[in-house]
Amino acid sequence: MKISKLFLVLLVSVFTFNSGYTQDKEAFKEIIWHIKAFKPQVKLLNIKAIDKKGDIYDVKAIQDSDQTNLLSVKAFVKGKRLPVKMLFSDDDIYYPVKAIGEDGTIYDIKAFTEDGKVLPVKGVSKSGNIIHIRAIYEDKIFYNVIAVSPQGETNTVKGIKLKEGDLECEVNGVEIFAHIKSLKHSI
Repeated sequence: MKISKLFLVLLVSVFTFNSGYTQDKEAFKEIIWHIKAFKPQVKLLNIKAIDKKGDIYDVKAIQDSDQTNLLSVKAFVKGKRLPVKMLFSDDDIYYPVKAIGEDGTIYDIKAFTEDGKVLPVKGVSKSGNIIHIRAIYEDKIFYNVIAVSPQGETNTVKGIKLKEGDLECEVNGVEIFAHIKSLKHSI
């Protein structure tokens, strides 16, 4: 298995941060960050997971310690936290972003405008092992996807590839192209 340079940088960053870290993880009160799409000088768009029946669920980034450099992104569906991942698609020029249920059920990840439009959320371009995620309006306006803390701090939401090739891993029987994480802007 080949480990990417980005993975090593992230691992070293987290290890370096945690080396002086003495707080008991059990005692830390979890902080939930909101996932939004934005375009400068435009209002924030809500990002949600949608099942095949049209039921809508929250998508959030989870901070479970003092560190905010790398947060997990999950869909909150019927009391469960489902992984949000990027899938490979031969049919699309972009990489679809989806939540995956325990039984392999796929939930679409979408952005919602104030006037009720539903926008796809996809990986649109790559920079090395990072895939840039955007909410896409009519294939011409691209909204950045961010995580917003309760205090107003922001991270960017990106796809991360740890392995070369199209298959990163399998989650509940679904082949994954990349992991979705909330990252500090400097990473």
